[in-house]
Amino acid sequence: MINIILLGLTSLFTDISSEMIYPLVPIYLVNRLGATPAIVGLIEGMAESLASLLKVFSGYYSDRFQSRKAPAIGGYGLSALAKILIVFSTSWTWVLWGRIGDRFGKGVRTAPRDALIAESSPGDRLGWAYGLHRMLDTLGAAAGVVLAYYFFTSYHGSYHTVFAWSLVPAFLGVGILFLVKETGEKSSKIGKKLDLSWSGLDSRLKKFLVVVFIFALGNSSNQFLLLRAHDLGFNTPDVILLYLAFNLVYAVVSFPAGALSDRIGRRVLLVAGYVFYGLVYLGFALVQRGQFLWVLFPLYGVYNAVTEGVEKALVAEIAPPEQKATLIGLHATLVGVGLLPASLLGGALWNFFGAPATFYFGGIMGLLAALGVAVVLSGEKPALRQGRV
Repeated sequence: MINIILLGLTSLFTDISSEMIYPLVPIYLVNRLGATPAIVGLIEGMAESLASLLKVFSGYYSDRFQSRKAPAIGGYGLSALAKILIVFSTSWTWVLWGRIGDRFGKGVRTAPRDALIAESSPGDRLGWAYGLHRMLDTLGAAAGVVLAYYFFTSYHGSYHTVFAWSLVPAFLGVGILFLVKETGEKSSKIGKKLDLSWSGLDSRLKKFLVVVFIFALGNSSNQFLLLRAHDLGFNTPDVILLYLAFNLVYAVVSFPAGALSDRIGRRVLLVAGYVFYGLVYLGFALVQRGQFLWVLFPLYGVYNAVTEGVEKALVAEIAPPEQKATLIGLHATLVGVGLLPASLLGGALWNFFGAPATFYFGGIMGLLAALGVAVVLSGEKPALRQGRV
């Protein structure tokens, strides 16, 4: 329990830092550095996809050497250091390398951290544990957006001032992580190669990972949502407030959604979440008046809340103990790798056919993902009734 709270606080401070930067980056790139929406898609796609390749390898070596804490500290530390490049950026290439370094660190830390959460949790409360972590993480995101708004308006639109202040919570988060304790027992197999093969995985897990990857190919960067708001006439401070509304709903719904998934099963919430995604993206395609974004952004928070933590709980629940970090990392890798082609395609659709085309495509992919999850997880039972780990 203490580990889960400490890991949640680490994520809270890290997300305060990240979200002080994130909602400003697309507007900063376009308005100050002269980048196009296609460049924004390229930066986010490369950063997320290249870093995501690390997640499965980080998970594999975390399992192989039975170490969770050390790679987590290394990943969080690298993310904090990479933000310095964004603070001093003078061209979009600086932002590119800063985002790659930040996401590279996330790629290193994600699987070991999530495996540590699973190992620190009662087996029948994985949804509860991941939901609590996601809630703390997203409360940090909301706080970061509030601080971004405060510093941006107080310092008369100075992007670099906001970026500089973001370094403080980043390094606080790394410091908290040193208080976390390893929970897994070391075995004589430490350092030996793991026997991993796609054919040996649980059939439901394989099918689910395939659906997740196909959906990821249509799930472009969230920064296109922020550009859409800017496109509909929102100024930079108001875009930040929209993003705050998204994060507040995301934080409030995450914990009850994770706990509910322990009782009614992961399938119901995942299907509902992907349906929400599809409908919300279709809303972003159809919307012509900016005030409707005050509804769409919070609804998008509902989608994130009922899918992200629940997906992790599902993978951790099905994965064998000796492969837990590896398979959590594989799931994260598939989601992230799809972001590069998805973001490049999203940027290209925007450039050639206008903003609605980007969101029509994403909406259709979301509804197809809901159908796919409903099919591949048919027969899935709630963890509390099964007593599964």
